[in-house]
Amino acid sequence: MARVPAALHALAEVMNPIRNAPRALIHRHRTRRTSTTVELASRRHPWTRAVGLVAVVLLGAWLGLLIVGDVRVPVGPMNTTMTLRPSVSGGTKINVSPLGALQLESHVAPVRLDVNVDQLDPDRAQALVDHPERLSGLQDEVAQDVERGTLDLAVRSCVAVVTGATALGLAVYRRPRRALAAGGLALTLLVASGGTAYATWNPDSVLEPRFSGLLSSAPSLVGDARSIVTEFDVYQKELARLVTNVTKLYDVTSTLPAYQPDPTTIRVLHVSDIHLNPASWKIIASLVEQYEVNVIVDSGDTMDHGTAAENGFLDPIEDLDAPYVWVRGNHDSRVTQKYLEGLKNVHVLDDGRARTVAGLRFAGIGDPQYTPDRSKPDGAEASQELAGARLASALRDQSAAGTPVDVAIAHEPSAAREVDGEVPLVLAGHLHREDMEVMKYGTRLRIEGSTGGSGLRAVEGEYPDPIQASILYFDRDSRRLQAWDEIKLGGLGLTTAEVSRHLPKENQPGATPSPTGTGPSPTESTPTPKAPSPTPP
Repeated sequence: MARVPAALHALAEVMNPIRNAPRALIHRHRTRRTSTTVELASRRHPWTRAVGLVAVVLLGAWLGLLIVGDVRVPVGPMNTTMTLRPSVSGGTKINVSPLGALQLESHVAPVRLDVNVDQLDPDRAQALVDHPERLSGLQDEVAQDVERGTLDLAVRSCVAVVTGATALGLAVYRRPRRALAAGGLALTLLVASGGTAYATWNPDSVLEPRFSGLLSSAPSLVGDARSIVTEFDVYQKELARLVTNVTKLYDVTSTLPAYQPDPTTIRVLHVSDIHLNPASWKIIASLVEQYEVNVIVDSGDTMDHGTAAENGFLDPIEDLDAPYVWVRGNHDSRVTQKYLEGLKNVHVLDDGRARTVAGLRFAGIGDPQYTPDRSKPDGAEASQELAGARLASALRDQSAAGTPVDVAIAHEPSAAREVDGEVPLVLAGHLHREDMEVMKYGTRLRIEGSTGGSGLRAVEGEYPDPIQASILYFDRDSRRLQAWDEIKLGGLGLTTAEVSRHLPKENQPGATPSPTGTGPSPTESTPTPKAPSPTPP
């Protein structure tokens, strides 16, 4: 009998695992399902955190570069500012204000190098003028300056991106470990970008720059690529000569009185005689942007023949970021005038009509002649004088009505001379060359050159005509001319660019202030007028 309990106990030991097997399977299945769910959830969570961390790193690095990422570097006689900026395509951008910019495909990386040419340093420039022998080592000096500036920029950029990413990470996550991770990732990305830029560095990119702004009119400014490579010694000597000329020019002009326009100054862009040159619109748009122009004045001959087929040439005027004041020239027809009257942003003046634009009151008259064939009919001079007399009468009417005109406009100088004594300033064109004079009764006559480089006539002479325009600066309170900049670009096939500033004699230091009327300035002599062209342009 003692064996029966023992047998039952053995049987129970065998049956218990079998009886408990379903429960074990159910528990194991539930445990596996729970762990799988937790694993899937945790697998999605790190991706979200990683994306957020990358966003914080990129934003913090960009803010760091934006705030403290600039390096001021003297390069030869110039002061420059170097900056790293986030970019999709990389490359290098050199800003030469106010002429425009050069873009070089120097490297492919998510960072772009911006170099701003700020100004010419007077002390270093004077040293080069006083000691020309230093020009022989100028090339090595410039190379060392650029190398030193690039190294400083790399160090400062590393500090800027790490600091920016760490600070933003601490502000977002409020955990030092996560903030340090953001800073480390930012440094890693910057080093990787630098390595990519180094691996893709293309020194030949300087031979194929892209120009913007006014520099687009002078794509050969850096010289012919082949001649630079094959005749580098000659190019080096020419570069040294250019630096010498620039520094000597600075030495001369540094003693002249300067005029610094304040933000309230009214800036007027004077253009004339475009003659269907499509490049003029790009130049005008660039000048409007660079000089923050308030109003554009066109003194006529925008067209060449004044036909309806040419009207589409005028459409870019609507896209200029400044109002456009226009008078008819002898190459502009009534059809041209009517088309312009239908364009937005355009103010057509004729028959002495006056209009206030950008704080100045303008009045103008169209050319009484229509001579697209460049003929000179009998009585042409008398008709110009009659038109000028009509404009002068309209100016007197405006003064009597208490709305005096600040600037009068006519196309031909012979018509403009008839308003002497009735207005402080009269603008004209027609002669395709710049000129300025104060007439007998005090009115200043400003003649603009051809902003179109004389159009199709550019190559009629021995040398192509230059492209000319002017920036006129007016005091907002007195509405009087304070200074003007003459801008001259080389004509067809040439690559010169000149910008010169001029002051009226009454605005120069030590001069007697001009009276409030339109009488002659006591300190400015009247230059002898230049003879007009033998045939009308």
